[in-house]
Amino acid sequence: MAGSLQTYRNVLALTGPVLPVISFLGRLPTAMCQLGSVLLVAETSGSLATAGLAGGALAAGQTVAGPLLGRAADRYGQRTVVLAAAIANAAAVTGLVLAALAHLPTGWLALLGALAGASVPQVGPLARSRTVALAHRSGADERTVAGALSFEGTLDEISFVLGPAFVGLAAALAQPAAALLTAAALLAVCGTAFALHPTARQVTAARRTGAARTRLPGAVYALRVTMALQGAMFGASQAGITALTGQLGRASQTGLVYAAMGVMSAAAGLAMVAVPEWLALRTRWRTATAALVVLSVPLLFVHTLLGLYATVTVLGVAYAPHLITVFGLTERLVPAGRLAESMAFLTSGIVGGQALALALSGRLAQDHGAVAAFAVMVVAATLCAVLAWSVRGLGEGRAHAATGGAVAPGVPAAPRAPVDS
Repeated sequence: MAGSLQTYRNVLALTGPVLPVISFLGRLPTAMCQLGSVLLVAETSGSLATAGLAGGALAAGQTVAGPLLGRAADRYGQRTVVLAAAIANAAAVTGLVLAALAHLPTGWLALLGALAGASVPQVGPLARSRTVALAHRSGADERTVAGALSFEGTLDEISFVLGPAFVGLAAALAQPAAALLTAAALLAVCGTAFALHPTARQVTAARRTGAARTRLPGAVYALRVTMALQGAMFGASQAGITALTGQLGRASQTGLVYAAMGVMSAAAGLAMVAVPEWLALRTRWRTATAALVVLSVPLLFVHTLLGLYATVTVLGVAYAPHLITVFGLTERLVPAGRLAESMAFLTSGIVGGQALALALSGRLAQDHGAVAAFAVMVVAATLCAVLAWSVRGLGEGRAHAATGGAVAPGVPAAPRAPVDS
């Protein structure tokens, strides 16, 4: 425990105390806007189909544009890209709210939703790549790099839990428009602060010393697929939990059940720093995917609220370790000059997979009950495991010093834990 706390102290020493706060508040709106847009449009238009179209357009915009923003950050630096995106996103979200309140036609709502998604400033992926780059630049040891990935993964998990909770609270006390306008304000203030933080310039200077475009190993694309499947698990679990709590007459418990899973996942993410360095990342990936399968299957047989709470809470133990391990493998395999782009690809995969699975499993749950949505979860988890046990080329990771991107001149690269076993 003492070693883990020291590792996180080392991570905070790299970033300073302010950066994690503004990066968390800057990524929180991303978790608020998806649900918030659906609730707002459903309320103002009276049509779930219109709401689904607006929410789907937002997810599609983020899925497509996220990697492009990450690529631009690698090429031009995070400061310029995040600053422009944060301002544009705040304006787009505000525009979507005003359009919904003005009862504009569906086409306008979908267009503004797509713009709101496409302009998401990708604070989460860029914070992750920035912290990892700072760690390598300072010559930090491997445990500190792992701690940075665990810490950023935990911030993501907490934002995914709190974001929808804030939207639900705002909808109950006022209306979803209040939540979306709050998200726009957070984007404008904290997105700008994240862009202007001094660490952005440090990482930019480091990145520009490396090659701008380098061919990626084939295993990187498999990792992107597995992250989309993880997103599919999120979407299917949302549909299944919503359907089952509704069947039990306890729809008000939906958010709490999902939050219980998120809290457990966040705790597991923080604990990942205690995993021994000698345990290869491939082994960690295989173990995490096996756990996803084993722990998701019991959902097919849950019929009570207490059983649902217990099952999804235990399942949360596998979520963050899988996400953090995939981020860790990607960090090893991609050149430093494409790290932000690759991190954004992973996050966009989660968003896209979640949106598609939510649409599919929601329809299945409506026609066949919650078990159908949970079956989608099990299938996605199984495909994750198949990838983890079949992908080759995970031993092709590079040392950051080789690309020069994230290690300061004259600072030797820290010893790296094995990728393959």
